[in-house]
Amino acid sequence: MAQLFAGTSGWAYPSWKPDFYPQKLPQKNFLQHYSTQLNTVEVNFTFRQLVKDTTIQKWIAETPAAFRFGVKAHQVITHIKRLKNTQDFVPRFLATIQPLAQAGKLGPVLFQLPPNLKADTSLLEEFLTTLPRGVPSAFEFRHASWFTDEILALLKKHNRALCVAETEERVTPDVVTADFCYYRYRKPSYTPEERRAMVDRLQEHRTAGRDVYAYFKHEETPEGAMYAVELLKEVSASK
Repeated sequence: MAQLFAGTSGWAYPSWKPDFYPQKLPQKNFLQHYSTQLNTVEVNFTFRQLVKDTTIQKWIAETPAAFRFGVKAHQVITHIKRLKNTQDFVPRFLATIQPLAQAGKLGPVLFQLPPNLKADTSLLEEFLTTLPRGVPSAFEFRHASWFTDEILALLKKHNRALCVAETEERVTPDVVTADFCYYRYRKPSYTPEERRAMVDRLQEHRTAGRDVYAYFKHEETPEGAMYAVELLKEVSASK
């Protein structure tokens, strides 16, 4: 059966003690402990800087073989160039995370577009043709104009996932456009009923043979991490 990968967006939060991290655990050991509880993490700092190889190698060494790193694409691609003329920078960015792919630990790359970037079919199509097909990718659109049949068909054609992002202000349509699914749960808290609905939906995807990546909001409390732990247990129990 397909797998559920559940985690949070980041792990380096001392405020998660003592509920998630043991009280005396040093911060340098956070990732190692995190990876005993959860099986993926979304790396957000790659949005602002190109990650060093020494850092990547440390991540690889500190996590189990089945662990996956989702990686947010650099802002040069999404916010500065806004998907235009990125043919030089995309390979440079992908080269920095290639060691994760070689180690079998690369999850999807998330392209989070600016809220003021409106739908542009030709722009997206041109960008999609520059992405290597072997790199699993998800797109988070933050302007409602993107949620059209034409855009969704384009994602399907290229096997790129629509990132289903759920915030207090906006909910992305829950539409499957790739052979895997990508969810970002950004509300500060979720009711037991909402979490039950998540389990049911994610289980549907797995039954259909699609791997699922689900990331909760990190913030100052460990609530998102605890939700992710619960989600893994619930889905595992409902096999």
